[in-house]
Amino acid sequence: MSDSVMTPDPADQQKIDTTVPHSARIWNYWLGGKDNYAVDQAAGDAYTEVFPGIVTIARSSRAFLRRNIAYLVSEAGIRQFLDVGTGLPTAQNTHEVAQGLAPEARIVYVDNDPMVLAHARTLLYSSKEGATAYVDANVTDPERILVAAAKTLDFGRPTALILSNILGHVADYDQARSIVATLMEALPSGSYLSVNDGSRGIDPVFEQAQDAYNNSGAVPYNLRGIDEITAFFDGLELVEPGVVSVTEWRPEAGEGGSGTPEVVAEHGGLARKP
Repeated sequence: MSDSVMTPDPADQQKIDTTVPHSARIWNYWLGGKDNYAVDQAAGDAYTEVFPGIVTIARSSRAFLRRNIAYLVSEAGIRQFLDVGTGLPTAQNTHEVAQGLAPEARIVYVDNDPMVLAHARTLLYSSKEGATAYVDANVTDPERILVAAAKTLDFGRPTALILSNILGHVADYDQARSIVATLMEALPSGSYLSVNDGSRGIDPVFEQAQDAYNNSGAVPYNLRGIDEITAFFDGLELVEPGVVSVTEWRPEAGEGGSGTPEVVAEHGGLARKP
Protein backbone atom coordinates (compact mmCIF):
# COMPACT_ATOMS: atom_id res chain seq x y z
CA MET A 1 0.00 0.00 0.00
CA SER A 2 1.12 3.54 -0.64
CA ASP A 3 1.25 6.16 2.08
CA SER A 4 -2.28 7.34 2.80
CA VAL A 5 -3.40 10.62 4.33
CA MET A 6 -6.93 11.97 4.38
CA THR A 7 -7.19 15.77 4.45
CA PRO A 8 -10.08 17.33 6.37
CA ASP A 9 -12.80 19.14 4.49
CA PRO A 10 -12.26 22.90 5.09
CA ALA A 11 -16.00 23.32 5.52
CA ASP A 12 -15.89 21.12 8.60
CA GLN A 13 -13.49 23.54 10.24
CA GLN A 14 -16.26 26.15 10.37
CA LYS A 15 -18.39 24.13 12.82
CA ILE A 16 -16.31 24.56 15.97
CA ASP A 17 -18.48 25.96 18.78
CA THR A 18 -16.32 27.77 21.34
CA THR A 19 -19.26 28.89 23.48
CA VAL A 20 -20.04 25.45 24.93
CA PRO A 21 -17.52 23.22 26.74
CA HIS A 22 -16.60 20.09 24.85
CA SER A 23 -15.43 16.83 26.40
CA ALA A 24 -12.53 16.33 23.96
CA ARG A 25 -11.20 19.82 24.64
CA ILE A 26 -11.65 19.47 28.41
CA TRP A 27 -9.76 16.14 28.28
CA ASN A 28 -7.05 17.88 26.27
CA TYR A 29 -6.85 20.56 28.98
CA TRP A 30 -6.48 17.96 31.74
CA LEU A 31 -3.72 16.28 29.75
CA GLY A 32 -1.83 19.56 29.57
CA GLY A 33 -2.63 20.22 25.90
CA LYS A 34 -3.20 23.61 24.30
CA ASP A 35 -6.15 22.83 22.01
CA ASN A 36 -8.89 24.14 24.29
CA TYR A 37 -10.72 27.37 25.05
CA ALA A 38 -11.57 29.41 28.13
CA VAL A 39 -15.00 27.77 28.31
CA ASP A 40 -13.34 24.32 28.41
CA GLN A 41 -10.80 25.43 31.01
CA ALA A 42 -13.59 26.81 33.19
CA ALA A 43 -15.56 23.56 32.92
CA GLY A 44 -12.43 21.53 33.59
CA ASP A 45 -11.56 23.64 36.64
CA ALA A 46 -15.11 23.36 37.96
CA TYR A 47 -14.88 19.58 37.64
CA THR A 48 -11.51 19.40 39.40
CA GLU A 49 -12.85 21.51 42.27
CA VAL A 50 -15.29 18.68 42.96
CA PHE A 51 -12.93 15.85 42.02
CA PRO A 52 -9.25 16.77 41.62
CA GLY A 53 -8.45 13.14 40.82
CA ILE A 54 -9.82 13.51 37.28
CA VAL A 55 -6.44 14.81 36.11
CA THR A 56 -4.79 11.65 37.44
CA ILE A 57 -7.41 9.54 35.65
CA ALA A 58 -6.87 11.38 32.36
CA ARG A 59 -3.11 11.01 32.48
CA SER A 60 -3.26 7.41 33.73
CA SER A 61 -5.56 6.61 30.82
CA ARG A 62 -3.03 8.02 28.34
CA ALA A 63 -0.20 6.07 30.00
CA PHE A 64 -2.28 2.86 29.83
CA LEU A 65 -2.82 3.38 26.11
CA ARG A 66 0.89 3.94 25.55
CA ARG A 67 1.76 0.71 27.37
CA ASN A 68 -0.90 -1.17 25.40
CA ILE A 69 0.53 0.01 22.10
CA ALA A 70 4.10 -0.77 23.16
CA TYR A 71 3.01 -4.32 24.04
CA LEU A 72 1.14 -4.70 20.77
CA VAL A 73 4.12 -3.63 18.68
CA SER A 74 6.98 -5.15 20.64
CA GLU A 75 5.45 -8.37 21.96
CA ALA A 76 2.44 -9.12 19.76
CA GLY A 77 3.98 -7.96 16.47
CA ILE A 78 1.01 -5.79 15.50
CA ARG A 79 1.64 -3.26 12.74
CA GLN A 80 -1.91 -1.99 12.07
CA PHE A 81 -4.05 0.13 14.39
CA LEU A 82 -7.64 1.34 14.14
CA ASP A 83 -8.05 4.06 16.79
CA VAL A 84 -11.73 5.00 17.11
CA GLY A 85 -12.61 8.16 19.01
CA THR A 86 -9.06 9.40 19.06
CA GLY A 87 -9.84 12.91 20.29
CA LEU A 88 -7.48 15.85 20.03
CA PRO A 89 -3.76 15.25 19.45
CA THR A 90 -1.63 15.48 22.57
CA ALA A 91 1.63 13.79 23.54
CA GLN A 92 2.27 10.15 22.67
CA ASN A 93 -0.52 9.63 20.17
CA THR A 94 -1.04 6.13 18.83
CA HIS A 95 0.98 6.64 15.67
CA GLU A 96 3.84 8.29 17.55
CA VAL A 97 4.19 5.37 19.96
CA ALA A 98 3.66 2.67 17.32
CA GLN A 99 5.91 4.16 14.64
CA GLY A 100 8.53 5.03 17.22
CA LEU A 101 8.92 1.29 17.73
CA ALA A 102 8.03 0.11 14.22
CA PRO A 103 8.25 2.86 11.56
CA GLU A 104 6.27 0.74 9.09
CA ALA A 105 3.17 0.73 11.32
CA ARG A 106 -0.09 1.93 9.75
CA ILE A 107 -2.67 3.82 11.79
CA VAL A 108 -6.21 4.98 11.04
CA TYR A 109 -7.74 7.50 13.41
CA VAL A 110 -11.52 7.87 13.60
CA ASP A 111 -13.43 10.82 15.05
CA ASN A 112 -16.26 13.12 14.05
CA ASP A 113 -15.30 16.18 16.07
CA PRO A 114 -14.73 19.27 13.87
CA MET A 115 -11.93 20.53 16.08
CA VAL A 116 -10.08 17.24 15.62
CA LEU A 117 -10.57 17.66 11.88
CA ALA A 118 -9.08 21.13 12.15
CA HIS A 119 -5.96 19.62 13.73
CA ALA A 120 -5.81 16.59 11.44
CA ARG A 121 -2.69 17.68 9.59
CA THR A 122 -0.77 17.68 12.85
CA LEU A 123 -2.28 14.37 13.86
CA LEU A 124 -1.51 12.72 10.54
CA TYR A 125 2.23 13.24 10.44
CA SER A 126 3.62 9.79 9.61
CA SER A 127 6.95 8.10 9.22
CA LYS A 128 8.01 7.57 5.61
CA GLU A 129 7.82 3.80 6.04
CA GLY A 130 4.30 3.74 7.49
CA ALA A 131 1.01 5.57 7.05
CA THR A 132 -1.57 7.46 9.04
CA ALA A 133 -5.06 8.41 7.93
CA TYR A 134 -8.06 10.14 9.41
CA VAL A 135 -11.68 9.00 8.99
CA ASP A 136 -14.53 11.39 9.72
CA ALA A 137 -17.11 9.03 11.22
CA ASN A 138 -19.12 8.45 14.37
CA VAL A 139 -18.42 5.47 16.61
CA THR A 140 -22.09 4.54 16.21
CA ASP A 141 -21.51 3.82 12.50
CA PRO A 142 -19.04 0.91 12.53
CA GLU A 143 -19.80 -0.15 8.96
CA ARG A 144 -18.75 3.28 7.64
CA ILE A 145 -15.62 3.13 9.77
CA LEU A 146 -14.62 -0.24 8.35
CA VAL A 147 -15.17 0.76 4.73
CA ALA A 148 -13.11 3.93 5.10
CA ALA A 149 -10.34 2.31 7.17
CA ALA A 150 -9.90 -0.43 4.58
CA LYS A 151 -8.40 2.17 2.23
CA THR A 152 -5.34 2.27 4.51
CA LEU A 153 -5.41 -0.96 6.50
CA ASP A 154 -5.33 -4.54 5.21
CA PHE A 155 -8.00 -6.37 7.20
CA GLY A 156 -6.49 -9.66 6.10
CA ARG A 157 -3.68 -8.92 8.58
CA PRO A 158 -3.95 -8.72 12.38
CA THR A 159 -5.08 -5.28 13.51
CA ALA A 160 -5.44 -3.64 16.92
CA LEU A 161 -8.75 -1.91 17.59
CA ILE A 162 -8.35 0.94 20.09
CA LEU A 163 -11.44 2.19 21.93
CA SER A 164 -10.08 4.55 24.57
CA ASN A 165 -12.66 6.53 26.56
CA ILE A 166 -15.14 6.44 23.70
CA LEU A 167 -17.68 3.72 24.58
CA GLY A 168 -18.87 5.79 27.54
CA HIS A 169 -20.29 8.24 24.99
CA VAL A 170 -22.63 5.50 23.74
CA ALA A 171 -25.47 5.69 26.25
CA ASP A 172 -27.10 2.39 25.32
CA TYR A 173 -24.93 -0.43 26.65
CA ASP A 174 -26.26 -3.03 24.22
CA GLN A 175 -25.47 -0.69 21.33
CA ALA A 176 -21.95 -0.19 22.68
CA ARG A 177 -21.41 -3.96 22.81
CA SER A 178 -22.81 -4.33 19.30
CA ILE A 179 -20.36 -1.71 17.99
CA VAL A 180 -17.43 -3.60 19.49
CA ALA A 181 -18.68 -6.91 18.11
CA THR A 182 -19.19 -5.50 14.60
CA LEU A 183 -15.71 -3.98 14.46
CA MET A 184 -13.98 -7.05 15.88
CA GLU A 185 -15.89 -9.40 13.56
CA ALA A 186 -14.24 -7.66 10.58
CA LEU A 187 -10.74 -8.29 11.95
CA PRO A 188 -8.87 -11.58 11.48
CA SER A 189 -7.59 -14.02 14.07
CA GLY A 190 -4.59 -12.60 15.88
CA SER A 191 -6.13 -9.12 16.09
CA TYR A 192 -6.49 -7.32 19.41
CA LEU A 193 -9.03 -5.18 21.24
CA SER A 194 -7.94 -2.42 23.64
CA VAL A 195 -10.68 -0.79 25.74
CA ASN A 196 -10.54 1.58 28.68
CA ASP A 197 -13.35 3.63 30.18
CA GLY A 198 -14.39 5.36 33.37
CA SER A 199 -15.76 2.91 35.91
CA ARG A 200 -18.40 2.91 38.62
CA GLY A 201 -18.07 1.28 42.02
CA ILE A 202 -14.61 2.64 42.83
CA ASP A 203 -14.89 6.33 43.71
CA PRO A 204 -18.25 7.88 44.69
CA VAL A 205 -16.84 11.43 44.48
CA PHE A 206 -15.85 10.81 40.86
CA GLU A 207 -19.31 9.44 40.15
CA GLN A 208 -20.97 12.51 41.66
CA ALA A 209 -18.75 14.84 39.62
CA GLN A 210 -19.44 12.93 36.40
CA ASP A 211 -23.18 12.79 37.00
CA ALA A 212 -23.18 16.56 37.58
CA TYR A 213 -21.20 17.08 34.38
CA ASN A 214 -23.67 14.92 32.44
CA ASN A 215 -26.54 17.04 33.75
CA SER A 216 -24.83 20.31 32.78
CA GLY A 217 -25.86 20.17 29.13
CA ALA A 218 -22.49 18.92 27.90
CA VAL A 219 -22.27 15.72 25.84
CA PRO A 220 -22.65 13.03 28.51
CA TYR A 221 -20.09 10.35 29.28
CA ASN A 222 -21.51 7.27 31.00
CA LEU A 223 -19.45 5.48 33.63
CA ARG A 224 -19.91 1.71 33.64
CA GLY A 225 -19.40 -1.12 36.09
CA ILE A 226 -16.22 -3.18 35.85
CA ASP A 227 -18.26 -6.24 34.82
CA GLU A 228 -19.78 -4.23 31.98
CA ILE A 229 -16.35 -3.10 30.77
CA THR A 230 -15.07 -6.68 31.03
CA ALA A 231 -17.97 -7.94 28.90
CA PHE A 232 -16.69 -5.94 25.93
CA PHE A 233 -13.98 -8.61 25.69
CA ASP A 234 -16.36 -11.61 25.56
CA GLY A 235 -15.06 -14.27 23.19
CA LEU A 236 -11.51 -12.89 23.26
CA GLU A 237 -8.39 -13.98 25.15
CA LEU A 238 -7.47 -11.38 27.76
CA VAL A 239 -3.83 -10.50 28.13
CA GLU A 240 -2.66 -10.63 31.75
CA PRO A 241 -3.52 -9.04 34.15
CA GLY A 242 -6.99 -8.85 32.54
CA VAL A 243 -9.36 -5.95 33.10
CA VAL A 244 -7.96 -3.82 35.90
CA SER A 245 -7.61 -0.20 36.93
CA VAL A 246 -5.52 1.38 34.17
CA THR A 247 -2.71 2.12 36.63
CA GLU A 248 -2.43 -1.61 37.37
CA TRP A 249 -2.08 -2.76 33.76
CA ARG A 250 1.60 -3.70 33.42
CA PRO A 251 2.95 -0.57 35.16
CA GLU A 252 6.51 0.33 34.31
CA ALA A 253 9.28 0.94 36.82
CA GLY A 254 8.94 4.38 38.35
CA GLU A 255 5.22 4.77 37.63
CA GLY A 256 3.19 5.59 40.70
CA GLY A 257 6.22 5.77 42.95
CA SER A 258 7.90 2.76 44.48
CA GLY A 259 4.80 1.17 45.98
CA THR A 260 1.60 -0.39 44.66
CA PRO A 261 -0.05 1.68 41.89
CA GLU A 262 -2.99 3.82 42.96
CA VAL A 263 -6.32 2.32 41.93
CA VAL A 264 -8.30 4.85 39.89
CA ALA A 265 -11.86 4.68 38.59
CA GLU A 266 -10.80 3.93 35.04
CA HIS A 267 -10.61 0.30 33.98
CA GLY A 268 -9.31 -1.32 30.86
CA GLY A 269 -7.72 -4.31 29.28
CA LEU A 270 -6.28 -5.83 26.14
CA ALA A 271 -7.42 -9.06 24.50
CA ARG A 272 -6.53 -11.20 21.49
CA LYS A 273 -8.99 -12.58 18.97
CA PRO A 274 -8.41 -16.35 18.72
